[in-house]
Amino acid sequence: MTVTVAIVGRPNVGKSTLFNRLVGRKIALVDDTPGVTRDRREAEGRIGDLRFKVLDTAGYEDKTDGSLEDRMRQQTEIAIRDADVILFMIDAKAGVTPLDERFAQVLRRAGKDVHLIGNKAEGKAADPGLLEAYNLGFGEPVALSAEHGLGLADLHAIVSKAVDEAAEKAEAEAPSLDQMPEVDVDLPEDDGSTEDGPTKRWDPKRHLNVAIIGRPNAGKSTLINRMVGEDRLLTGPEAGITRDSILVPWEYDGRTINLVDTAGMRRKARIEQKLEKLAVSDSLRSIQYAEVVVLLLDAQIPFEKQDLTLADLVEREGRAMVIAVNKWDTVEDKNAKLAELREQCERFLPQLKGIPLVTISGLQGRNIDKLMQAIFAIERKWNSHVSTARLNRWLSGMTESHPPPAVSGRRLKLRYMTQAKIRPPSFILFASRPEALPHAYQRYLVNGLRDAFDMPGTPIRLWVRGGKNPFDKSDK
Repeated sequence: MTVTVAIVGRPNVGKSTLFNRLVGRKIALVDDTPGVTRDRREAEGRIGDLRFKVLDTAGYEDKTDGSLEDRMRQQTEIAIRDADVILFMIDAKAGVTPLDERFAQVLRRAGKDVHLIGNKAEGKAADPGLLEAYNLGFGEPVALSAEHGLGLADLHAIVSKAVDEAAEKAEAEAPSLDQMPEVDVDLPEDDGSTEDGPTKRWDPKRHLNVAIIGRPNAGKSTLINRMVGEDRLLTGPEAGITRDSILVPWEYDGRTINLVDTAGMRRKARIEQKLEKLAVSDSLRSIQYAEVVVLLLDAQIPFEKQDLTLADLVEREGRAMVIAVNKWDTVEDKNAKLAELREQCERFLPQLKGIPLVTISGLQGRNIDKLMQAIFAIERKWNSHVSTARLNRWLSGMTESHPPPAVSGRRLKLRYMTQAKIRPPSFILFASRPEALPHAYQRYLVNGLRDAFDMPGTPIRLWVRGGKNPFDKSDK
């Protein structure tokens, strides 16, 4: 039985450090600056043989004025509501602060299973703070050092007890066999698969990782909130609210879409603070792990230099990409603006000729279905596989209509082509002198591949190698 464990507390007590320790990898940003974490983040935690869902939360601030800290507090309260077990963390070295005491009152009213955690307890300097923690009214505090991994055995006992209680409750609520209604089950027809299963190259029902990227304040978090139908991510008028890359699972059309919200990325020359550098690095890692990337543009200032830099980065990483123009509800002459955007897209991104461009409004939820259709379409193209026979028939036609140029008075011979892999589609071309084949002719072949095999907007890799066509007897 899976239980949900929320780590809560005031800022800078070590919540994200413990979260990373339980997850087993550094996925939450950690820094000495208070208030690094703003959104709640969830992942699978583990202690020994135990598996559970763990939530990292923003540091609790006692604000109710509509400010950023107030919205962070609301996100923390949602995590408290959804949790089965709450780990209330304090800094054992600093002792109990007035903010700890106010937060303790909130947790008592929540009526949840709360366990007091005294972090940074690796030395004797923490002993006075641990004794003082008894005054919070949650019993004996658990002495812990998230940074050094001390005290995890006590956490194991806490979570294990919660798992056992959840299993007993589920068993008690489950209907007996006599109470279960009889149902008719339609067995699936035989589809010809073997015992080893189908041998498809790509399963269109598998989970899909979609990263939303863009400049600060483009509306990435607002769009994801509208897609999932809840205020899952922190939003507001302030630029740069998002710091961590937050994964949000979403069920759409019978398929699980892992939406990844990322920090807004400015030009490198403008990034000065350490935290922003960490956030941007986290966003870049999200691009590497994504399958489809949605580049979100602001309809009022689209195709800025940074937008083009991000698009080029995604292409070099070989990810499938869709361009979404957000805040379309603020555009007056939509037809003229759309024609201008399409012309700019073709002119500024020739390496991604035919890339999908969708106009949306994340605030109002307009055209989200069109965006998802574009995502699924570009994913199919990104997983395209072309048979070797079709490739070589196409190559013969391309060379007949436009032969490769002569270099140093000698003609280049293109012997053979095959597809090496998908995701992205990657091809190997065997030529007589690969080093002499001009880049312009390689672009001609890549554009021809896009047009002939319906792969517009898809990054394509073409590697030129020396060697002979294994099927050409005249070369032997």
